Amino acid sequence: SSSKPAVSTLDKETTPPTCPTPPCVPLLSESVGTQVSYCPPRRSSKHHMAAISQLQRIAGPRHAGAPRPGAVRRASVAVAAGKAPLPRLEGASEELRAAAAQSLDWAPARRRVRGAFAPVLPTLDHCLFKMAPKGIQMEENFETNSKGVEIFWKSWLPREGTPTKAALFFCHGYGDTCTFFFEGVAKRIAAAGYAVYAMDYPGFGLSYGLHGYIASFDGMVDHVIEQYARIRGRKDVQGLPHFLLGQSMGGAVALKVHLKQPKEWDGVLLVAPMCKISEDVTPPALVLKALSILSCLLPEAKLFPQKDIGDLGFRDPVKRKLCEYNAISYNDQMRLRTAVELLKATKDIESQLEKISSPLLILHGAADQVTDPHVSQFLYEKANTKDKTLKLYEGAYHSILEGEPDDRISTAIKDIISWLDSHC
Repeated sequence: SSSKPAVSTLDKETTPPTCPTPPCVPLLSESVGTQVSYCPPRRSSKHHMAAISQLQRIAGPRHAGAPRPGAVRRASVAVAAGKAPLPRLEGASEELRAAAAQSLDWAPARRRVRGAFAPVLPTLDHCLFKMAPKGIQMEENFETNSKGVEIFWKSWLPREGTPTKAALFFCHGYGDTCTFFFEGVAKRIAAAGYAVYAMDYPGFGLSYGLHGYIASFDGMVDHVIEQYARIRGRKDVQGLPHFLLGQSMGGAVALKVHLKQPKEWDGVLLVAPMCKISEDVTPPALVLKALSILSCLLPEAKLFPQKDIGDLGFRDPVKRKLCEYNAISYNDQMRLRTAVELLKATKDIESQLEKISSPLLILHGAADQVTDPHVSQFLYEKANTKDKTLKLYEGAYHSILEGEPDDRISTAIKDIISWLDSHC
């Protein structure tokens, strides 16, 4: 892999497109310390707020127990000043709590925090950690792509001597990383004879970029395509069937990858995918234009505090508390540009559902209040393939691979493995 470039060159994302000059109302931006003006349509504010709320639901819940919006920034200032409101992190040492409280805007800090927490993960009371198969071959890499962004990726390979049936490429959800709960999922799938590959998107997890910032959803998808093309070109991967697995927002990423490369994948597996916004909260075209203008003026600015919906993601309260240990996840308010890009991405995917031609597996919790299971039903009906399966889990919440009782998690992972077995 390539050597690590300087932070200053990689942590600056693509400049947002030029926006029309807005009129009127002054808006103060804490993040940039400047004042700009804009005059939004008065009668559309409720649609605007409803759209923001819906965006935060479909992108994935802010983990329960994690610091509230802005808490990480306040805690890091307090720690530096010798005062401490530290994150709860029940049972963790003060050193770990202090590490989790620092600003994680840039990748070097996220990497340090991940290193501090790594030894603790195997001790956590969760089936994905406690019951992880032994002997799985793992490798971690940092690789600089053609756009000059250093990408973190990881592989989990079957035990030595076990034939590899296929390669599975994972796309994680909003704010997440491939280095926490997915570690346990990947090990179980690898133990069944599959090579599993995952990466962190720019701005998420251990990859470079401003934390939680999506300058362009299509650009992010292109990062995924390039990184996975490099892996798929390796001699030990070339001759295998290749599948995509996307969870929550990662479902939208996986669908966009498939739509851009319809002939290059042998199947797409989706877990509680984000692929459509309910019509009752879709903002009018004028409001969308207003949001787009604001996102150009203050692309990195964070939205207003929203209701904590972490409880909606994890049904098991014990597992919900462990989300605190996913210390490098993005738990702050959604950035304005990110919100607009998610809106655009879902509208684009919705307009192309009939172009989905790959064998398709969709898993969804029937009680999911983060992404709508009815939308997965809509996707199932619209997809232009006869080889499609929809599984709804009665009473299950959003995080069916991490937040359900042990037996339900095991069932969902077995369903993934069984479907892969039937398509290899």
